[in-house]
Amino acid sequence: MTLPILHHCEGARSFRCLWAAEEARFALNLKMWAFPPRWFAKEFKDVNPLGTIPAWEENGHLLTESAAICQRIAAGTSLELRPDEPDYLPYLNWLHRSDATLTFPLTIVLRYTRLEPEERRLPQAVEDYKGFLMGRAKAIETALEDGRDWLVGGRFTVADICVGYAVHLASSFGYDAELGPLTQSWYQRLKDRPGFTSARQRERDNRPDAPSAPL
Repeated sequence: MTLPILHHCEGARSFRCLWAAEEARFALNLKMWAFPPRWFAKEFKDVNPLGTIPAWEENGHLLTESAAICQRIAAGTSLELRPDEPDYLPYLNWLHRSDATLTFPLTIVLRYTRLEPEERRLPQAVEDYKGFLMGRAKAIETALEDGRDWLVGGRFTVADICVGYAVHLASSFGYDAELGPLTQSWYQRLKDRPGFTSARQRERDNRPDAPSAPL
């Protein structure tokens, strides 16, 4: 059987998928690219015409949404919540909130602090979208106020991975220090997981030869 292929850039939102695979012990082929691949490797568009990361190839199908890939990896494992579990609907909401609500503002920050040339950088946009993130991230703090260690279901799930990546990306800008204390403790628990550590090591061990833009 041919293993699925995960196309990944170090530190990009495809890290969610690699981390989920490490947690689930899901076998895959890892293909690393310089970030963003649509700049550094034009042939990547033969894989994903959108030019975006991640890309997941399996049985003739292409998945390009990181939360959807995580949901696929988690299927049948303790990393997913099933429809008959009480927190199933919040679980789905966190999966989709992780990218559409929490990671999106950070993509604007990334673009206008690191990817655009100096003359095109927009400090006001950076501050505005940082503000959007910090306001939306309060939902994480609220979810943890009842003393729970993880977001849903009384256990670690891909909801924690998907939302955790958003906080992990925020940490690259130093924003994690401004999050609530419960969120910071939860993020530390995530970083302490062997699956997180092994995913970070795996991406370091497979860095492409071409340099990446700073992420």
